[in-house]
Amino acid sequence: MGGVSTGAAAAPVYDAEHRPITAGGFVDHGPIVFRDITKESGLASWQHVVGTPEKKYIVESLGSGVALLDYDNDGWLDIYLVNGSTYDAMSGKAPPPHAALFHNNHDGTFTNVAERAGVTNDRWGVGVAVGDYDNDGWPDLYVTNVGKNRLYHNNHDGTFTDVAEKAGVALGTWSTSPTFGDYDGDGRLDLFVPGYTKYDFSNPPAPGATSVVSNTCQYRGVPVFCGPRGLKGEQDHLFHNNGDGTFTDVSVKAGVADAPGYYGLVSLFVDLNDDGRPDLLVANDSTPNYLYRNKGDGTFEDISFESGYAVNNDGRETASMGIAVGDSLNRGRLDILNTTFSDDYKVLYRNNGDFDFTDVSSEAGIAKATIPFLSWGDGLIDYDNDGWKDIFIASGHVYPQADQNDWGTSVAERPLLFRNLGNGKFELVPPVKGTGLADVIRARGAAFGDLFNDGKVDVVINNVDGPPTLLRNVSDDHHHWIECRLIGGPKGPRDAVGAVVYLTAGKIRQRGDVLSGGSFASSNDPRVHFGLGDADKIEDFEVRWPDGVREKLSPPEVDHISIIEEGKGILKVQK
Repeated sequence: MGGVSTGAAAAPVYDAEHRPITAGGFVDHGPIVFRDITKESGLASWQHVVGTPEKKYIVESLGSGVALLDYDNDGWLDIYLVNGSTYDAMSGKAPPPHAALFHNNHDGTFTNVAERAGVTNDRWGVGVAVGDYDNDGWPDLYVTNVGKNRLYHNNHDGTFTDVAEKAGVALGTWSTSPTFGDYDGDGRLDLFVPGYTKYDFSNPPAPGATSVVSNTCQYRGVPVFCGPRGLKGEQDHLFHNNGDGTFTDVSVKAGVADAPGYYGLVSLFVDLNDDGRPDLLVANDSTPNYLYRNKGDGTFEDISFESGYAVNNDGRETASMGIAVGDSLNRGRLDILNTTFSDDYKVLYRNNGDFDFTDVSSEAGIAKATIPFLSWGDGLIDYDNDGWKDIFIASGHVYPQADQNDWGTSVAERPLLFRNLGNGKFELVPPVKGTGLADVIRARGAAFGDLFNDGKVDVVINNVDGPPTLLRNVSDDHHHWIECRLIGGPKGPRDAVGAVVYLTAGKIRQRGDVLSGGSFASSNDPRVHFGLGDADKIEDFEVRWPDGVREKLSPPEVDHISIIEEGKGILKVQK
């Protein structure tokens, strides 16, 4: 396949009107889950821009992420959208595209306040993670770029200040999807930043360039942009939080520097073996994935291959684009979903315990349907509040040539939604015409959260070279739910990143984690969301805080958002 690692060329799949299934397969009737409200919400006023339509170079193809955060602490999620850039903007011949910060107006609309807030970035943007790195009770933003990154410190007045240089986390390479987590248990959020490839704007990778292996500039025998295979990979970076506003690069000492130079796209701090310490996942493009076990002494052990996460069931590395985690079987263990390139199935790794993961994509029913799609942002979300985590996948091709060749795929693609049947299997929810699942878009980053405080998980997608997509969850289920915003104690991160909530309702025990980063280049709602099905009360409720304290609490009210502080219980219920 040239520059990317995929399966064998798959036979084209078409719908009844001979459209590629990635841009077709629509039905007249079926469950209506999402409504596209991009225009009425105000988000259509902003456009993502990256490179030229021809996508001659790999840097023009990657796209950018999206973060959901309550930057002004008013109890409503706001939306941050990273923008790309162009060669003309980088050389000063054109104004740079701006990132957007959409303030939630509490009435279904949003207002872009990025300029006033000081977060327009004006660089070649890629990813974003949300974390309160200084424990002052206000969320900060780390934005990655091709070039120097930004650490936007929240000034508590609706504005931010870029302190990346002073903090020592600016780098200057091609960084992708970052993650915050307290890996050493000192109560402060540390920062991991994966690197993609080495990139020189003055000498871009093109066929014939000395830095490029020529056969990595083809896909299915068609000339396309070069890479990532054949390009020199970029190292990853772990920054330890010093507690004084600065960070120290401890990548090599901690064992996560990525000596081989794999093409890192997504990272996520998450506790995979329930020992109270966040482990580290890195999804790599066309090279094996990393799973690092946190040893508890400030270092990590690379157990990627022995865990089963490095490759798929065929023993083959994938072009991994996104990471979602969630307890899909309600057994208290987190499974991992990796999105991949077209001509390859998306991989669901089942957690068997003790860092043993099995690729169950085929048995779970997601392999065959996902092969034609080139997928990015993903989430394990309970869209219908039945108490079981479902799968959402956002897709869009990188090669413009996909629309000119008979590959059975397309540049713009529709989202995929799989409903969890509660028995280890998923079924595809059909795309009903005129609904959000029938949107044909060029998706990249996707973030998931309750934007309207109605107990339903919505989706924001950052698309390449166009407006974003806001999918409002309008599922007609009448199930109960709860959401929890957690506030950590004095010995742990204030925003409780790394906390785990266990809840029992209707005889089902669920798990929810507070995480930063993941999907593709994105950050989800920091609140923990649970669907409860028909259960109208919670039987048991426990929080394992990042500092190791386990706290059993009086069960919160159903159909409400509870604000819970370590050691103080439920402070407030938001109606």
